[in-house]
Amino acid sequence: MNETTYDYVVVGAGSAGAAVAARLSEDPNTRVLLLEAGPEDKKTEVHIPAAFSKLFKSDVDWNYETEPQPTLGGRRVFWPRGKVLGGSSSMNAMMWVRGFPEDYDEWGEAAGDGWSWNGLRRYFERVENVDSAIARDNETETGRGGAIRIEEQRSPRPHTEAFIAAAGQTGIPRVPANGRDQRGMSRTLVSQHKGSRFSTVNGYLKEARKRPNLVIATGAHATRVVFEGTRAVGVDYRQGELTIRAKAAREVVLSGGAINTPQLLMLSGIGDREQLVKHGIPVVAHSPEVGKNLRDHLLTGLAVGAKEDTLYTAEKPGQLVNYLVRHRGMLTSNVGEAYGFVPSQEGMAAPDLELIFAPVGFIGEGLVAAEGHAVTVGVILVRPESHGEITLASADPFAKPLIDPRYLTDPAGRDRAAIMSGLSMCEEILAAPALKSRTTGAFIQPAGAERMERTERDALALERHSQTLYHPVGTARMGSDAASVVDEELRVRGVQGLRVADASIMPSIIRGHTNAPSIVIGEKAADLIRAARAGASQTRTQRRTERAG
Repeated sequence: MNETTYDYVVVGAGSAGAAVAARLSEDPNTRVLLLEAGPEDKKTEVHIPAAFSKLFKSDVDWNYETEPQPTLGGRRVFWPRGKVLGGSSSMNAMMWVRGFPEDYDEWGEAAGDGWSWNGLRRYFERVENVDSAIARDNETETGRGGAIRIEEQRSPRPHTEAFIAAAGQTGIPRVPANGRDQRGMSRTLVSQHKGSRFSTVNGYLKEARKRPNLVIATGAHATRVVFEGTRAVGVDYRQGELTIRAKAAREVVLSGGAINTPQLLMLSGIGDREQLVKHGIPVVAHSPEVGKNLRDHLLTGLAVGAKEDTLYTAEKPGQLVNYLVRHRGMLTSNVGEAYGFVPSQEGMAAPDLELIFAPVGFIGEGLVAAEGHAVTVGVILVRPESHGEITLASADPFAKPLIDPRYLTDPAGRDRAAIMSGLSMCEEILAAPALKSRTTGAFIQPAGAERMERTERDALALERHSQTLYHPVGTARMGSDAASVVDEELRVRGVQGLRVADASIMPSIIRGHTNAPSIVIGEKAADLIRAARAGASQTRTQRRTERAG
């Protein structure tokens, strides 16, 4: 077996992992290896915003499916995840939606003040490079000089403004995106620069990879963390036909996301003892919560025919020329052009739903091309009480794990009631004059449902057409309690030299989208690692001084 040695080995070059590796490599005396199972981000569709769904089920997608969901008609739900440099930041819808301060204050309660909104705010400012015009309008809520470019959409469809106006006609106000009060509708801010996707490759790795002390290995599938006793000393990975062991003199950092990270932990002997023994995996640390606490945002969309000027014609030659020459036009769209947070019932302290709008028929989980002009209005359950788990299918590191989100299974039925309430709001917005005047009234999804009663139509949409919003979290939960998978400094409990830095550590799911906080987690993880190294160096110096004395 080939062996190489570094100070740090980071597994996963996505939203968090790219940030971790780039920041650690700022020290020229620190050797960093960044492993990515997928290829370089060379596909044209990665960079053209409106083309992101073309990447689904391609060679840059892990192409996961859930276990059958009884509450959704027994369907398996498609879960795309980025298997490419930049991870899911290279194939997401680029919606820059931070979440609510209250969400992060919950993290602070679980893992200390450093994870509260006040503790994390400086990291958001470090991550964000918000267009100056936006920053002027929303000065105290945005970062201006950070790694990721955040801009207004260049060429939003007129239907998007009509949707926001229609929401206003139903009583939902318009508010600035990521502002002090996010209760209401906003036009989406996007992680783009001049009409092209701006992923963590652009923000972190483009410059960092010029450093000789950072090595990026693509096509490198991590198969297990290597331990000496209970200390992580490296990672085994496959690259082509080669099996390579990357030794880590200091630490291993897992940044594979809420599916791959718990899978790799279990493959490496960290998880529930009973499950590990079942698969013949030697137990390094009994950690029953690995893979548990899985939460995701469930989306149900209603698509109706539209009269003209939707993204249905985005691939016409004129639009392609407009994009290639001016980086404007329909192909700059992130598809989810507007969104807003609303409560499912009166008197709630904070919203539990998000409404979302796409000026196109987003059909069949994004896998089915619309056959004509259409728009989609959807509701997202942003504070689900239902939760599921990730488990191993086998000890084969190349076998997909079992994913069971257990959507809508909370015993009290609050999740289903909330999403049905949101679908009623979607119906009201579709019927409001500002948007109704632009649609045909014919339902594309569920097909032909205009002949049904609203409640029947909405129940059908929920069962047959609900999908993920691509936000799985929580499967390596962070906390100050002994049962948590990682502690407040992201160190995996029960072992040494191993941390997790990705969405899997989130103690609870946010009211927002998970790309921004995942990058923030990567930034904070790098600080925690550097602080630990500085502390260890200081301790060694102090001991030498004491011995000399």
